[in-house]
Amino acid sequence: MSQPVDREPSVGRVYTVGRVAGFAGITVRTLHHYDEIGLLVPGERTHAGHRRYTDADLDRLQQILFYRQLGFPLDEVAALLDDPDADPRAHLRRQHDLLTARIEKLREMAAAVEHAMEARRMGINLTPEEKFEVFGDFDPDEHAEEVERRWGDTEAYRQSQRRTASYTKEDWKRINGELDAIHDRMAALLAEGVPADSRAAADVAEEHRRFITGAYYDCGHELHACLGEMYVTDERFTATYEAIRPGLARYMRDAIAANTARHTAS
Repeated sequence: MSQPVDREPSVGRVYTVGRVAGFAGITVRTLHHYDEIGLLVPGERTHAGHRRYTDADLDRLQQILFYRQLGFPLDEVAALLDDPDADPRAHLRRQHDLLTARIEKLREMAAAVEHAMEARRMGINLTPEEKFEVFGDFDPDEHAEEVERRWGDTEAYRQSQRRTASYTKEDWKRINGELDAIHDRMAALLAEGVPADSRAAADVAEEHRRFITGAYYDCGHELHACLGEMYVTDERFTATYEAIRPGLARYMRDAIAANTARHTAS
């Protein structure tokens, strides 16, 4: 861990412990603790012994808080930062790898939220073991309150409640597979550069609408268009489609809109 260093007063900027706490959004007590365990020893002190932090100290604090946010215990943070073989580029690479892993986990969680909200998966008749097999470590029941608050007074919600209550584990696996296949077909069109308002994209959008109608609730074209808008206005839906392929959320919205116009034009 870093140790206090005797030095001449810095000619650069120095900051009080209170200002540093304000910058970092942490408490003064936390900074005192970091000093006491040698994790972040202020570079300077006044004659009265008051802590003064330099720009270099703030750089180290930023590194500490990054690793803490990712869940590293303090002793591991100290080992990472005080590794004599590490250099700033190594820290950046490590942080990039950790952030990439965290982003992927968040995308997986967002995908699970999308399934739970779009399918209105309330009252799923599965055991805890079966839920884990179908949905992974995401529990769709955790979003029951939000779904009911947003759509509980609609006929679509009531229809979905009635249908999904009887679904088995195998039903859910089949439904998830069908939806994933539709998403993959739409993503392939996007990758090929096929316009969202093309006949091919609209056909897949119509397939998506019919899937919802068959699996959950009667989804007319106007309602389907509202869902399409939600894919770009609700960040959880957006994250789901962007995880499949960048740009897919907007492409889905536009393809659904084109399909809606095709079927509702007078």
